[in-house]
Amino acid sequence: MEKLLDNINTPEDLRKLQVSQLPQLCSELRSYMIEVCSEHPGHLGSSLGAVELITALHYVYDTPKDKLVFDVGHQAYAHKILTGRREAFKTLRSGGGLSGFPKMSESEYDAFGVGHSSTSISAALGYAEAARIRGLDSKSIAVIGDGALTGGLAYEALNNAGGSKADLLIILNDNNQSIDHAIGGLHQHLLRITTSRRYNRFKNAVWNRLGDKKSRQHMQMMIRNLKSRLVMDHGGDVFESLGIRYFGPVDGNDVCELVEALRRLKDIKGPRVLHCLTQKGCGYAPALEDPVVWHAPGRFNPETGERIVAPHRDRYQDVFGEVLCRLAREDKRVVGITPAMASGCGMVPFSREFPERFYDVGIEEEHAVTFSAGLAAAGLKPFCNIYSSFSQRAYDQIIHDVALQKLPVVLCFDRSGVVGEDGATHHGAFDLAAYRVIPDCIVSAPADEAELRDLMYTALRHDTGPFIIRYPRGEGEGVQWRDSQPKVLPVGKASELLQGSSIAVVAIGPSVARALEAAAEFPGQVGVYNFRFLKPLDTEMLDRICASYRTIITVEDGSLAGGLYGAVCEYVQKLGSKVRVSGLGLPDAFIQHDRQSAQRAAAGIDKAGICAKIKEFL
Repeated sequence: MEKLLDNINTPEDLRKLQVSQLPQLCSELRSYMIEVCSEHPGHLGSSLGAVELITALHYVYDTPKDKLVFDVGHQAYAHKILTGRREAFKTLRSGGGLSGFPKMSESEYDAFGVGHSSTSISAALGYAEAARIRGLDSKSIAVIGDGALTGGLAYEALNNAGGSKADLLIILNDNNQSIDHAIGGLHQHLLRITTSRRYNRFKNAVWNRLGDKKSRQHMQMMIRNLKSRLVMDHGGDVFESLGIRYFGPVDGNDVCELVEALRRLKDIKGPRVLHCLTQKGCGYAPALEDPVVWHAPGRFNPETGERIVAPHRDRYQDVFGEVLCRLAREDKRVVGITPAMASGCGMVPFSREFPERFYDVGIEEEHAVTFSAGLAAAGLKPFCNIYSSFSQRAYDQIIHDVALQKLPVVLCFDRSGVVGEDGATHHGAFDLAAYRVIPDCIVSAPADEAELRDLMYTALRHDTGPFIIRYPRGEGEGVQWRDSQPKVLPVGKASELLQGSSIAVVAIGPSVARALEAAAEFPGQVGVYNFRFLKPLDTEMLDRICASYRTIITVEDGSLAGGLYGAVCEYVQKLGSKVRVSGLGLPDAFIQHDRQSAQRAAAGIDKAGICAKIKEFL
């Protein structure tokens, strides 16, 4: 039997359907997403919950002329399928295939590239104002989730939008609650009234008759206060207070109701919010039962929901979480902070064992850092864990609120280096280069699991300035770390792992293990040095290396420009040494989504790449 989805290649095809056919299409979309994502893992739960919402938006609005801007992009799979990428969806997050997020270079329907949080309202407001200035007849819609709305950037955009007359519709995709039927009925009735053309014509006529006099302002304030009391249970008063009209809530998983609401809202002018209540994982029982796991479940059996989890070594995030608990048992000053990444960074066990010392501050990286600075100023020992690429948002806070005041905040940057299928928006490519220029800032990277443990113990005893520990996504090197005794490492000191006669490979982080593997192919000729501290740099060790070798090869899983390679080159030049320095690291380009192993191979920082570089100089 032919499916409706088989004939949907563009939103124009979608708009040929009857509204009564849309529920069937949504069901087919959901089944197709589950089928594909079972083999090509991605962010499934959020996308399942947004199927009806995305279908209704493309049905009512004239995309791509009308601009649909997503936030984060976790929820946009139905959008990709409906906009000419149904077959290509089978290549999701694979090398050369579809990105896991909206991407401007991928499709004209992707109005704005995303991957980080809280950007949609700002970007959509930009589109709305550009349409006004250029005299274009196009609409602007921002789709933002309740989690992304915690980000400060979203509030800055709301404040700007509320003071404008922009033709902007903000869709609040709220999947954190269910509809109460009694309240839902009242709000649906109010929604029908306030979005009707007759009501809005009457409303505009009254305001125009009153002009700009005090009587108009007084009446508007009375009505706003009344409406705020009616909508305050669902947060609508926040938007109304900013000058943004609030509508809803509506059932975000009822496509017919959504189409009706969007049609009514389409021609209302000015900034406005439609509050949609959705279920994360909607339509798939396993995802509904455990929405945290099914946010990004990996491979699974689509029929049973059984996840296919391959045996693996300890991951760095597991080491971090376990060691943090151990430190907290030994020192009551230890506290843990995360911007909505407790599961991803391994902090869930800490949150359960030490709930009074655990803070999930929401998607607020800037606040997480300055909050940690306040905790440190008050005598506590904060361990603030942020994904490396997200830490870029808090760069000013790290400089101004932590380093400048010499406050001992431990900043743990998970997902450093290349991260695989999440792609360019999520790589921690720039942390080594970005943070080594900050005065009074220690920058370190463990070579393995045991060294991560030791660096955390070392950081606990550090008393001045930020102590950064950055480490990669995924498995460690298989090194035993639980049974051995932790060590406090001398800050700023490297270690010689292997002596050689001709070439010194100076490596940092996970590149140390690859350097050892490569050096084993050239016995006696290649020395390997673990520069676990990028800052302060071990210049004494570099003096020894320059006196003993003709060539230095640096290897790092960060930007080649400005990181370890830059630091070594700067020192060798200052020293006046004739030693040659060559570097391996991430290129001056945004690295696209693929397997981590493929990304490392392309950058030449795997064993084969290091061997090839050694052969050049031998």
